[in-house]
Amino acid sequence: MRRPSPPIRPRRVPPRSRRGVPHGAKHGASCIVVRIVARTVARGARHAAVGALAVSVGGALAADPPAAAPAAATQAAVPAGDLAWMMASTALVLLMVVGLAFFYGGLVRRKNVLNTMMMSFVALGVVGLTFAAVGYSLAFAPGSAWLGGFAHAFLRGLGTAGGSGLPALLGFAFQATFAMISAALISGAVVERMRFGAYMLVIALWSVVVYAPLAKWVWGGGFLQQLGALDFAGGTVVHINAGVAAAVLAVLLGRRRDYGRKAMLPHQVPYTLLGAGLLWFGWFGFNAGSAQAADATAVLAFVNTLLAPAATLVVWALFDMARGGRVTAVGIATGMVVGLVAITPAAGFVGPSAALAIGALAALPSYLIMLWRARSRLDDALDVFAAHGVGGISGALLTGVFASRAWGAPVDGSLTQLGIQALAVTCALVFSAVGTLAVAGLVGLLTPLRADADTEAQGLDVGMHGEEAYTDGEGALLLPAARLEPRPPGVTSPAGSEA
Repeated sequence: MRRPSPPIRPRRVPPRSRRGVPHGAKHGASCIVVRIVARTVARGARHAAVGALAVSVGGALAADPPAAAPAAATQAAVPAGDLAWMMASTALVLLMVVGLAFFYGGLVRRKNVLNTMMMSFVALGVVGLTFAAVGYSLAFAPGSAWLGGFAHAFLRGLGTAGGSGLPALLGFAFQATFAMISAALISGAVVERMRFGAYMLVIALWSVVVYAPLAKWVWGGGFLQQLGALDFAGGTVVHINAGVAAAVLAVLLGRRRDYGRKAMLPHQVPYTLLGAGLLWFGWFGFNAGSAQAADATAVLAFVNTLLAPAATLVVWALFDMARGGRVTAVGIATGMVVGLVAITPAAGFVGPSAALAIGALAALPSYLIMLWRARSRLDDALDVFAAHGVGGISGALLTGVFASRAWGAPVDGSLTQLGIQALAVTCALVFSAVGTLAVAGLVGLLTPLRADADTEAQGLDVGMHGEEAYTDGEGALLLPAARLEPRPPGVTSPAGSEA
């Protein structure tokens, strides 16, 4: 039984209980309020202690090398406009992969559209990881004229400090998007027949074994850069490289089972037009972002990226009209991409008039190669080699012709520079072909490269992913063909037997 509290005497301060509540207030309304306040304060003190411990532990875990925490003076050395433009350019190049997914997805048959689009999207993850792990280091870390070292493996030593240039981490992010889209481009040649897992292994190895060394040669202080080869934004590293790799894989995989026997028409041309528009939009970041600053060179590359594909589009439309009497949507979308590819190596090295000339001249070689490919046994399904390989070759060589010091190029166009460009193109062709062949051969030892005949006939969307891009009505129930028995005339299904 609780002992009664002593009577309250005037002018006397009551004694305190163990919890800090006056004894005389235990049974009053004020006692309840005071006790609630006391408990709240005690609970808050305990939470504050836990929070302080969490902050201290989190601070210890988040501690990074000094390079990741630049001084204010160093950070101020990089203009805010340059930082903003380069971050925006990185996002624009990433958007190009989405555009490529729609561009390719619209050109295939409906039973393979998801698989085709996923080949572009999965490159974001696979190549993003491999490039962060070792690809960036092999391309841009100090090393020999042939290959970088491992100083920046797993982004070691890269921070947000700018110094006299852009923050190293931002430079990595920008270059990573180039590697991603290079791998995604390859998929256009192998759609509708390559196993998805094998494709993931191929692009993972290819981004390290083929892409990274070639980037070192051209952009990372390698021997081609030392010779004076010009490649402003990736005509050699990205487009020739991916185009050749695509052709090699197309030969290794062989033709699709219906190739040459059935018309393989695009299932959704509006997807292709949407993708082409997104590619052009993102390409402003691809080319103008390669200036590495928001400056006059970026403006020049931006304008040239506007003009060259416009010229190619018009010339391509004229070719279509002269050949068949009509202009096709797929044709102008393809011509647009060829023009973007062709201006890429020259974007910051030539004037606007030269950009128009490059765009117009690049249309013919790619157009002729596409016509030849359609009559050949080479099943480069979406003409990756003709658009990117041949378009990149045309742009790289024409850079050696139209480069101008007046527009910021290190040299003027000449026969000597044309020879250097031809050497760079040859090195890219040979190295990419041999490297891709080696990568595909190694993956082929681990897993089959090509889907089996039944999966290919059914469609890779259902066969490999268990999904369909389009369904009828409320949904679709997927059943093997052997389980579908013909129903006798006049016999209907029992109620509730159909989904």
